[in-house]
Amino acid sequence: MKPPYDITHNILRLITSISEKVGAINANYLNKPSSKLRKENRIKSIHSSLKIEGNTLTEEQITDLIENKRIIGPKKDVQEVLNAIEVYEHLENYKPFNEKSFLECHKNLMENLIEDAGKYRRQGVGIMKDSQVEHYAPPHENVPYLMKDLFNYLKSSEEIELIKSCVFHYEMEFIHPFLDGNGRMGRLWQTLILMEKYPVFEYLPFETLISKDQKKYYKALSDSDKSGNSTAFIKYMLEVINKSLDELLDFNSRILTEKDRIEYFISLNKRTFSRKDYMEIFKDISGATASRDLKKGVELKLFKKTGDKNKTKYTF
Repeated sequence: MKPPYDITHNILRLITSISEKVGAINANYLNKPSSKLRKENRIKSIHSSLKIEGNTLTEEQITDLIENKRIIGPKKDVQEVLNAIEVYEHLENYKPFNEKSFLECHKNLMENLIEDAGKYRRQGVGIMKDSQVEHYAPPHENVPYLMKDLFNYLKSSEEIELIKSCVFHYEMEFIHPFLDGNGRMGRLWQTLILMEKYPVFEYLPFETLISKDQKKYYKALSDSDKSGNSTAFIKYMLEVINKSLDELLDFNSRILTEKDRIEYFISLNKRTFSRKDYMEIFKDISGATASRDLKKGVELKLFKKTGDKNKTKYTF
């Protein structure tokens, strides 16, 4: 069965806005950000997603753990971060439309944190808010069937990824398939679904905006629970994604630098190339600018130069 939701005018407007911004990102060579920006955004993703779940470690402490430095902090919080670092550094290993891969990811994310990491819950659960139960999850006997249906929707639906990723995120939270780790899995799996279509989402830490105003996140989940469909949550998540893309683009102040161009060109994995090849990628720069870029790349020993004049070649 298709999960219930409606495509409203607001949702269509947000989809259009997001699509335009993804196009601008590709046009401005931001779909493969610099290694520094990728690292910074990954740290933000890990920090924000775990902060929502109550983790107390700072971005600085997470950076230290990534760099294999020792830190002082709660054992559980450190283990959560170490697990997340391992998972986020190998996102390409997980297949977003594969249920077995989903369970493997949960196992890696929750290893040494809960006994049944990578296994669906075998008991009933209720989600508490203050001192009252906010949401009764479906009976544990139904979880395997509900998750199978949800993955069938992912694989067979012709809906666009922007919608499917939001629907999966909400429905997974509603089913609450695990005893712990549901929130971080929902946010991570939405990222993986989006990455299939838009690689830039690997480096887009939309969890940061969620963590800044968690009440809106939980309200969107609650509103969808009460209405019996995921429409409210879809709208909320598309707003978050749209704003995250705004921050990445920063239309008004971003100027593509010499270093940005070189790093982007390196990411394309062209082993040997000419100045002409370089200018084919960056069509809006002059020959003199291309020459300066390439001279800088040689000085930084990013590639070496052979030949002269029109026969000049560069090799990584």
